[in-house]
Amino acid sequence: MNKTTIFYASLIALLMWSVQALAVEEFEVTDIQVTGTQRISAGTIFNYLPIKVGDYVDDDEINEAIKALFDTGFFQDIELNRDGSILVVNVVERPTVASVEFSGNKEFETEALKKGMLQVGFGEGLVFKKAILEKVEQELRTQYYSSGKYSVDIKTTVTPLERNRVKINVDIKEGKTARVGEVAIVGNTVFTDKKLLKNFKVKPKTGWQKLNFLGKSDQYSKQKLAGDLEALRSYYQDRGYLDFKIDTTQVSISENKKKIFITNNLTEGEVYTVDKVSLRGKFVVPEEELSEKVTIFNGDIFSRKEVEQTSKAISDRLAESGYTFANVNAIPDIDKENRTVSFVFAIDPAKRVYVRRINISGNTTTRDEVIRRELRQVEGGWLSTKNVRRSKVRLDRLSFFDDVNIETPAVPGTEDQVDVNIRVKEKQTGSMMFGLGYSDSDGILLQASINQKNLFGSGRELDLSIDTSKISKSARIRYFNPYYTVNGVSRGFYLTYTDIDAAEADLSRYINETLSLGVNYRVPLSEHNSFSFSFGPDRSKLSATDGTPDEILAYIEVHPDDWYLKTTASWSHDTRDSILYPTSGFNFRLLGEASIPGSEVDYYKTGLNFSWHLPTISNVVLKFSGDMGYGDAYGDTETFPFYKNYYAGGSNSVRGYKARSLGPRDSNGDPFGGTRRVVGGVDLLFPFPGSEKKDKRLSLFVDGGMVFGQNEDVDLDALRYSYGVGLFWYSPVGPLSVSYALPINDEEDDELEKFQFTIGRGFN
Repeated sequence: MNKTTIFYASLIALLMWSVQALAVEEFEVTDIQVTGTQRISAGTIFNYLPIKVGDYVDDDEINEAIKALFDTGFFQDIELNRDGSILVVNVVERPTVASVEFSGNKEFETEALKKGMLQVGFGEGLVFKKAILEKVEQELRTQYYSSGKYSVDIKTTVTPLERNRVKINVDIKEGKTARVGEVAIVGNTVFTDKKLLKNFKVKPKTGWQKLNFLGKSDQYSKQKLAGDLEALRSYYQDRGYLDFKIDTTQVSISENKKKIFITNNLTEGEVYTVDKVSLRGKFVVPEEELSEKVTIFNGDIFSRKEVEQTSKAISDRLAESGYTFANVNAIPDIDKENRTVSFVFAIDPAKRVYVRRINISGNTTTRDEVIRRELRQVEGGWLSTKNVRRSKVRLDRLSFFDDVNIETPAVPGTEDQVDVNIRVKEKQTGSMMFGLGYSDSDGILLQASINQKNLFGSGRELDLSIDTSKISKSARIRYFNPYYTVNGVSRGFYLTYTDIDAAEADLSRYINETLSLGVNYRVPLSEHNSFSFSFGPDRSKLSATDGTPDEILAYIEVHPDDWYLKTTASWSHDTRDSILYPTSGFNFRLLGEASIPGSEVDYYKTGLNFSWHLPTISNVVLKFSGDMGYGDAYGDTETFPFYKNYYAGGSNSVRGYKARSLGPRDSNGDPFGGTRRVVGGVDLLFPFPGSEKKDKRLSLFVDGGMVFGQNEDVDLDALRYSYGVGLFWYSPVGPLSVSYALPINDEEDDELEKFQFTIGRGFN
């Protein structure tokens, strides 16, 4: 045995003797003392310590006790010593996180980052652990990488504070978002790269897009890329490629971390056609009704979109009948050999859902009954999603609320009951206004009004107003009760006075003082249809002025002071989703006005007007509108009352032409109006850029129209047209309309007014 071997053998023997000498002999614990604590109470340590007074302990029990205390995560160091029969527990606590401060973060809000830290067990008030802080740093990097910021630099600083606490500073240098240098598609043979890349939001800028430095289309984002890949999958599967799949997607970054390169490898597969389509399951709604919702048929090219729409349409129909939680699954049967696919739409209606209670909140002024009478969903009945949606539309159309929110939470402990919770945010419905307005047709307007659309929270309306301009002076008192009867018949009363000096409007020269008194009713025929009528006496007192044309003088000689009993009637069909800001729906109105036989003047007017709003993409709405009217005299009256004539031109009819200027003229050459009117237009409405509210809209429009005299035929070739751009805004001081229009086929005698501006008058 050499000297080296003898040395190591002696060393091992010495160590073994030392371990035996250090071993704790078993002893009975008569007391336990704790030292070193700052925040953690001795009671907490006693709770986790597996040794109690009276226990006999040795090495094994001591080691188990140390392990149990370390497992709590509260301590940085633990030492158990024996002082006679007393067990002394000496600990060094881990510090707690007093505060976490971020600097340099712009991509993500500080609160969002702190919430993310808490999810991995790190945050203010928790025990500080360096290992978890390192995990937090990595999670933050991953979060920034997913947003394309690969050059992000994150540094954390730990600053000790008194009372064994630490402050954490997280300094973030986000760097620039990596730009997409190239998106490559490999494996496509049917569609070109250019066509497929139209489905991508994440792609390099090309052409004029490079000049848009603020654009973000070439900024990489993991979430955006996932959306692009789903859009690509839908593109193929909507065109029959049932077996289409994306095999791999590789994302690589340049060495300087400024460019991202994306490569998508795909397999297109073959085009499949639909063989058979059938419904299966429990038909709680007639099968014929559900079959009508199917939009994919035998022989059609397979379309994932049509399959999903069919499933949704069937589910929606079941939900209308109370089966809110119905499941409709499209089960495919694929024949790869013949490249066909059959679908069975399996219907599981589940339980019918009933409304336990309708709860209304947020209404501080409006009475509950005013809200409840607009609801189409009834308490105690089965839940109908169609009726819930319609109820919201009706509440929105009251114009009493800034916001209406309806939720249908399940009743705890039940499977077939929900509550309908309606929360409204009331807005000011009463106003007292003294102000100025302007109209391209009437000039400067002086206005004073007291209006309450929701009188004492009852839903009734009271309106007192006075308007004056260089053309007209008017005063009006109107009262309206929308629920005169419990079944929705409304009734109103009105008294109006108007004094018009037509010469100031550059029309035929005359003065007309009109006094009207009447009552009106509205009778609901169905959810979207109503019939309205009114009657009452009218008086029109006519006066000549300097330059009054002969044809008007001749009428005034016969009818200087017309008294007549006027009646009006109209039928309306209205499916618009909003009165102020419609985005969908059709509004059609057929109307008539006539004097009752035996009046001093016998006349009648008929007409129809409509507007049709069609939603398109990105909140863009296509609007079609039209207004047609016809009037004539009857009985002993040979001439139609000229002051009842129709007019066209101006911001409310054919923009770009001066207000009321289109159509027949009197012997002095001034606009005279006519008994026949044809007006129409097309508007492309879209939200005002940068505006979060929907109270502002821009419009690209084409208008057309003309007025014809009593002895003229309607000649569509004579219609005037214009096109332009407009702005509509329900401003704090009243409705505002601005337009700039260019006439298309104006003639020499036409009066043009390209820029037109109106404020303080409602939009037609």
